[in-house]
Amino acid sequence: MALGRKLGRRVQLSGLERLESLDAFADWLAQPRAWLGAFDLPFGLPRELVETLGWPLQWADCMQHYASLSRAEIRSQFVGFCAPRPPGGKFAHRATDRLAGSSPSMKWVNPPVAYMLHAGVPRLISAGVFLPGLSQGDPAAPCADGLPRRLALEAYPGLLARELLGQRSYKSDARARQTPERLIARKDLVHGLEQGRSRLGLQLKVSHAQRDSLIDDASGDALDAVLSLMQAAWGQVQQEQGASLYGLRPELDRLEGWILSA
Repeated sequence: MALGRKLGRRVQLSGLERLESLDAFADWLAQPRAWLGAFDLPFGLPRELVETLGWPLQWADCMQHYASLSRAEIRSQFVGFCAPRPPGGKFAHRATDRLAGSSPSMKWVNPPVAYMLHAGVPRLISAGVFLPGLSQGDPAAPCADGLPRRLALEAYPGLLARELLGQRSYKSDARARQTPERLIARKDLVHGLEQGRSRLGLQLKVSHAQRDSLIDDASGDALDAVLSLMQAAWGQVQQEQGASLYGLRPELDRLEGWILSA
C-alpha cells in the first residue's frame, strides 16, 4: 500500500505499508481517518454474467450475494457460464475492461481477479467505505457511523504502466524471470512518473531511498501500489476541477463499475 498526498501537480510518496493478511487489511480500512484510495482489484462483475446467472442486478445486492459464495462455488458457476461459449469468447467483459486492457473481472486464474474482488470489495463495504459510482448516496455526506469519509476507486496499474513502457514487462513473481531487462524497465517507469510524462499530468516525488525501494522490488508490488496512488491523485484532480465521480465516466454501468482514467 502506497500512502501519499497531492501537492498541486506533484504527488508526494509518504511511505509504503505491507499488510500481511486480509484481517490486517480490514483493520487498516476501519481506522478513523479520511482518505481517497485507489485499489488494484475489480469492483464489479460483467452485466452479461450477472444477468445470465440470475444474480441481483443492483450492485450492493449483487456484492452481498457474491460474498456469500465460496471460491469453489464461484469457480463452478463461472465454469458453467464459460463452457457453452465459443473459443475466444469464453469470458464476459465489463465495458471498462476492454478499454483499459484489463483482465475480465470474472477470471479466476492468471490472474485470479474474481477472487481479488471476492476478498476485497466485501471488506471495503463492511468497513463503511464509500465507492463512488457504485455505493448509494452522496460521497460528500458524513458517514452514518460517524467515521471520517473514506472513498475507494478502482485502479489498474497496468493501464498507467503501459502508457510509459509500452508492452515492456517490469515485474515477475518468479525469481527466474526477474531479469535485468525488467529492472531497467522499473527504472524507466519510475523516471517517467517523476518526469510526469503520462497523460495524468502529475509528477511523482520520492526520496532516493524510496526510489531505490521501488526499483529493487522485482515483484512489482511496491511500484503497482505507487501507480495506484498516482491514479487516486488524478481522481482527486478531476473532482477539484468539477468532474463528477472523481473522473469516472458519468454514464458508467452502476453494476459493473469503472477503472480510473480508462
